[in-house]
Amino acid sequence: MKRSSLWVGLAAAGALALTLSGCTGGAPARSGSGDGKTVSYMIGQPDTPAQLKALRSELAYFTKQSGVKVDLQVLPSNDNLRTLVQTRLRSGNGPDLFAYDTGPGFAGVLAKAGLLYDLTSHANAAKWPLFAWTKPSVTFGGKFYGIPDQIEEVGLYYNKDLFTRLKLPAPTTMADLEAAAAGLKKAGKIAFASGDKEAWEGGHLLSMAVAGEVGPQPMSDLIQGRGDWDSAGVKNALRTWATFQREGYLPPSPNGISYDNSNALFYSGKAGMDPTGTWLAQDLKDSATFDVGFVPFPAPSGPAVPTTGLGSGTFMNSGSKHVTAALKLLDFLVSEHHGEWELSQFSIPAFPVDLSKVSLTPLFQQVVTDTAAYAKSGSGTGQNIDVAETDVFNKAMWDGMQGVLGGQRTPDEVAQSLQAAAEKH
Repeated sequence: MKRSSLWVGLAAAGALALTLSGCTGGAPARSGSGDGKTVSYMIGQPDTPAQLKALRSELAYFTKQSGVKVDLQVLPSNDNLRTLVQTRLRSGNGPDLFAYDTGPGFAGVLAKAGLLYDLTSHANAAKWPLFAWTKPSVTFGGKFYGIPDQIEEVGLYYNKDLFTRLKLPAPTTMADLEAAAAGLKKAGKIAFASGDKEAWEGGHLLSMAVAGEVGPQPMSDLIQGRGDWDSAGVKNALRTWATFQREGYLPPSPNGISYDNSNALFYSGKAGMDPTGTWLAQDLKDSATFDVGFVPFPAPSGPAVPTTGLGSGTFMNSGSKHVTAALKLLDFLVSEHHGEWELSQFSIPAFPVDLSKVSLTPLFQQVVTDTAAYAKSGSGTGQNIDVAETDVFNKAMWDGMQGVLGGQRTPDEVAQSLQAAAEKH
């Protein structure tokens, strides 16, 4: 799950501290649909002023086409946002629409508390053109609650110029990845720009390694509670990163390095590879002075298994007083026009878009084409674990990966803790 984005930021480091008591099930919207001419929309602070300006322009286009005015509420991204969103929704003063992380551990918590509007009937009637595999991330208790957004793939960016200069193989197989890591270390470089200070980064590292170890269907079974996290495949995935840490392929003390600082190691040429997500493509356009490649994290044997997920979603307040206007904006967010706009902002929408109508950088063109192909297939991919799991499991995974990368916990110990957390579903 991407943590620095145009839309999200509202969940910050996760929904772990969100306590919602006294409500269960999905509450209906309050009576009245407003005048259909205004809607409030809350998002986290975009990364740059240019992104916020672009969003305001896109919403102005929506207003011109629909006659609906959007009150955009931009909140700073900080650890208090979870509480702030909860408080506003429960107080009756919450926004009509808001961006939030998808999955049972995030939006699912809000749905269980009755804070989200049930969009099932409208989505079906409007025939929103969403990729089928994205819908479970916003479906809780059999009800459809939001628009999934920002398809992401986690994998490996690598410095193609540096690899060429050092005569290293592209990291498309595990053998080539290990050879490249050893070659980078020998040349005085950091192999993987992997920081885990915020803890969620470690979940991405584990996700891509588990996908390659066990394959798409067994990974889905794990997430759906039909598999055993205390198993050989998961332990091997944990050992992969434990080994890389022990061999000196990661920065010293990775748990003390923030996500932004780890990326800076890659931008500066100090690290040869950056294991992260497709959302970084825009920053790479602005920050990397070298040719960049992107590949799925290699499997131990056979072809790599791409690891996909969703970055965020847009949800409606169950207490919205402007239902008609809010539904118009939701319809717009799954339109061809908005899909093209998202691509122009280096974001991949969760529905098909004609790529011929958008000018993309070569790297992002590759990322979008490959990721969209995986998304359309709906099979053959691993999953980014944190957007599909509960808050209890994510806490165990994040703590466990920090323990592995810090050398304080063994893969076997972490695998046992993951299974224990999974059994608390």
